[in-house]
This record gives sequence, C-alpha cells and structure tokens, in this order.
Amino acid sequence: MMLEPGERSTSVEEQSRKISVVLLRDNQTILVAEVGGELVGYVAAFGGDFRRSRHCAYIVTGILRAFSGQGIGTELLSELEQWAGRNGIHRLELTVMTHNDRAVRLYQRMGYEIEGRKRDSLLVNGSYVDEYYMGKLLE
Repeated sequence: MMLEPGERSTSVEEQSRKISVVLLRDNQTILVAEVGGELVGYVAAFGGDFRRSRHCAYIVTGILRAFSGQGIGTELLSELEQWAGRNGIHRLELTVMTHNDRAVRLYQRMGYEIEGRKRDSLLVNGSYVDEYYMGKLLE
C-alpha cells in the first residue's frame, strides 16, 4: 500500500522485533484476519507517546485485493474499537487516498469523518495524490 514493489527490505526477524515493540504498549496493537491459514488483512493502531496524546491512536489497515468487499475490513475495525474501549483510546485517526472510494466508504460506514485534506501527500505512479485525514471519537 504505502511501499512500492521491491521497496521493502525488512527481514522476518526485523519485522518480528517491530511487532514485539508495538505489542509491549497498552495503547498499541495489531489485529490480523486469516482465511484458510493465509494472512489476508490487518489493522494496526499506534497510540500517542505522551500523556496528552495517549488517548489517540493512528490506524493503518490493509486487506488483500482478492479479499476486499467480504466484510473483513468491517470486522477488523469493529474488533479494533472493542480493543480501544478496553485500553483507554478515545480517538482513532487515519489517512486514506482520496480516490480510494471503497476505503473511504468503509471508514464512513464505521463512523469516521473526513476532517481535512492533505494535498499532494503522496507521489503514486508519477502523479501527486491527495489524502483525507479521517477520525472517529469513541464514547
């Protein structure tokens, strides 16, 4: 999603260490979806480092294209909200490319609101792409 083909150079061991570091904090997590033993999607939440921002978590979501439209994103986001409620997270936030209509609709269906637009945020296939800032406040 963010990285282009051939851009990732993280070894399995390095990735395992990174995951372990994320899971050490009570305001961070990674949830995964599997189908037939195959990893098909995930959502990760990265909570703030300081007292003033510990209640906020930036989320990153990914679903394999072949498995999109099957409710996996909805299930992952629902589970994430349950986790957030148990761990003192009041705000979930993310960015999404403005042309990713399917993802924008999913997030809006789940109660996220567009809070702003990040212009020329990414360079994708030689063209600049805008992103939406989206957020959701939890009760």
